[in-house]
Amino acid sequence: MKFCSTCGQAVSLLVPPGDNRERYVCSHCGTIHYQNPRNVVGTVPVWEDKVLLCRRAIEPRYGYWTLPAGFMEMGETTSEAAARETLEEAGARVEVQNLFSLLNVPRVHQVHLFYLARLLDLDIEAGEESLEVRLFEEHEIPWDDIAFPTVGQTLRFFFADRQSGSYGLHTGDVLRSLRDG
Repeated sequence: MKFCSTCGQAVSLLVPPGDNRERYVCSHCGTIHYQNPRNVVGTVPVWEDKVLLCRRAIEPRYGYWTLPAGFMEMGETTSEAAARETLEEAGARVEVQNLFSLLNVPRVHQVHLFYLARLLDLDIEAGEESLEVRLFEEHEIPWDDIAFPTVGQTLRFFFADRQSGSYGLHTGDVLRSLRDG
């Protein structure tokens, strides 16, 4: 960041009084520009014994498979954002259920949240950010072509919970690189 979004003057990186970390601060108007992690929200859309995945039509990880998810917008709840992203990426209408996984990805300043979701019908189609969408049974999941570690981990949690018959909330930190899948 070079300029203040409030007044347009140059900013400096310093620790403001009473704070414990460097922030961009405008010496002209005094605005402190806090930079916080971004929420990526999505769903684990389920139809009978299958999970809906999208093949990415955008970078990063073009051509790899993912759960429908994306950045939360201002004015949305996390569940509203998850339903919107599922509709945008997979043309899928869902009933959003409970929060299923919350995974911190500190190296890219993100928190990924996935909700369990029930597909309301099979009227699905690839959106602008997807090359294709498809329902997969567990043994069909393209594990070597999963786009992001958080998606792979969420799918592993889902299939383990389904086998045990009890779905819980899963949390943790993902420290691997994007290329680790």
